[in-house]
Amino acid sequence: MNCYEHTLILRQDLAESQNKKLISKYEDIIKNNSGKIIKIEEWGFLNLARPIKNNKKGFYLHIKFEGIGKTIEELERAENIDDKLIRYLTIKVDKHDTETNYFAKKEVQINEKKK
Repeated sequence: MNCYEHTLILRQDLAESQNKKLISKYEDIIKNNSGKIIKIEEWGFLNLARPIKNNKKGFYLHIKFEGIGKTIEELERAENIDDKLIRYLTIKVDKHDTETNYFAKKEVQINEKKK
């Protein structure tokens, strides 16, 4: 099986329950087509570089999984007809990096000077 990373951008006007339904829908598609999900990251709402289909923001979802060609075909076939998605992208990677979460909220520490 090959390693893939798949990023979805959902429309900004969807309710949280609709986002959860879409996440489970695409999880099921991957699992039902010989795929194995490694990690799912919800990056949340982020600004788009430019408006796409009248959306200035989108809910980003990142899925790391293993699969075969049929897995990708079925996943992208379903996404082509889904009007709740703005964009999607699938890339093949050599190895999954499950440690790094690039969009995790970072805590800022403020060092106070002692007087």
